[in-house]
Amino acid sequence: MTNKAFVKSIMAGFTIGLGGLIYLSLDNKVIGSALFSVGLFVVLTFGFNLFTGKVCYTIDKGGPSIPDMISIWVGNFIGTLILALMIRGTRVGAAVAEKATALCEVKNGDSYLSLFLLGILCNIFIFIAVDEFKNNNHELGKYLGIFLGVMGFILAGTEHCVADMFYYNMAFNYSVNAIIKLLVITAGNTVGGICINYVCKKIK
Repeated sequence: MTNKAFVKSIMAGFTIGLGGLIYLSLDNKVIGSALFSVGLFVVLTFGFNLFTGKVCYTIDKGGPSIPDMISIWVGNFIGTLILALMIRGTRVGAAVAEKATALCEVKNGDSYLSLFLLGILCNIFIFIAVDEFKNNNHELGKYLGIFLGVMGFILAGTEHCVADMFYYNMAFNYSVNAIIKLLVITAGNTVGGICINYVCKKIK
């Protein structure tokens, strides 16, 4: 992966973190989930490298390789960490960190199977959003796909590994358990994204 591509991975993590910041700053989950879509909107319009979007296409000819995906994952993590550190230095940092901590406690108390399955379901929503943006010839359809896909995965309570990176970094919740949970969610996102892409190709 080139330096430019790695920077795009960092930017993807940063912008998804911005979506997470909006979500944590609002008490209304519906409005928060709708505005979270700002993050994926920026990723797709600027061509940033987001793990959950790119992993769906690893089975495609010329798709990203495993080393590419590892680099994207690391870049996404760095991007969310940069944003979290910035927010923690502001007057809103304590309130946002408190909400992030509550989310992380739920994840840390959940089972591996639950997180894995929620990760699978999340990336079905993400694939819908990303693939609609890539392939829908109607401009409204492109952006409606982003909006509905993001709202869907959040309101359904599913797990998005990059959003979760931001929540963990915002909460400064670092432990072996947290790292394992994040990797389990990543595995779920990977399986979900690849499977839905494979099925859609087979039924076309």
